[in-house]
Amino acid sequence: MKTFRPLTPSSRCLTYADFSDITKTRPEKALVYTRKKTGGRNVHGRVTARAIGGGHKQKVRAVDFRRNKLDQVAKVIAVEYDPIRSARLALVEYADKERRYIVCPDGLQVGAVIMNGAKAPPTVGNALPLASIPVGLSIHNIELTPGRGGQMVRSAGSAATLMSRDAGYAQVRLPSGEIRRIHENCMATIGQVGNAQHENVVLGKAGRSIHRGKRPMSRGMVRNPVDHPNGGGQGKSKGGGGRQHLTSPWGLLAKGKRTRNKHKISNRFILVRRDGRAMKLK
Repeated sequence: MKTFRPLTPSSRCLTYADFSDITKTRPEKALVYTRKKTGGRNVHGRVTARAIGGGHKQKVRAVDFRRNKLDQVAKVIAVEYDPIRSARLALVEYADKERRYIVCPDGLQVGAVIMNGAKAPPTVGNALPLASIPVGLSIHNIELTPGRGGQMVRSAGSAATLMSRDAGYAQVRLPSGEIRRIHENCMATIGQVGNAQHENVVLGKAGRSIHRGKRPMSRGMVRNPVDHPNGGGQGKSKGGGGRQHLTSPWGLLAKGKRTRNKHKISNRFILVRRDGRAMKLK
């Protein structure tokens, strides 16, 4: 991480990565595409996500989350920066000269060799079905449905743990503390996601948020009653000066109300919730 002497107000708390792990500055041209920014608007032009807009142009990298090129050896030729995710990307090249991006795990260096499939050894960077991974190893980029591609544990510094296997399912402890049953044919990658120092990044000033496409948004409590349910009141009042609960702009309770559907189908795969409570299986 890189810090600065507090010579200006913005540099007093400024902290960012030194990018010393990056070995290639320009992305692979065949693996990037441009995605138009929405500004938080849907197909009808109405704002559905506030405080979104502007920001620097970004090229989207086509990342291989499926790891479906099985039983073929690939060599890591570069570690790159990705502007839309916290983790680094590793550029790998297979024997047939095809290149793909993968999420770069911690400890994967340029020149390393990786492999996908049940025959691959359980070493860092290799992708295997959960049925072939030894119990107790750290894993990331985990599939929820076989063949769909990794959907969980992809952010910088995160890792899950394979705890056990039973009746065709593996029990995996996720970074949130939740213990979940996942089909043993689902693929996962060995190791912890790299760039663990990302959590220490401090933007330091509002301009860095603007560059990322995040616009400023005032709190509902400081608005007028016509603009927000929490607005109004005399002095610094909570929730509009009355006794009502804090809500969203549309009147939904903002604190204390559970938002997960009680009858969600995936509840049957959760053994222990992230708050430590065991799920009641029906």
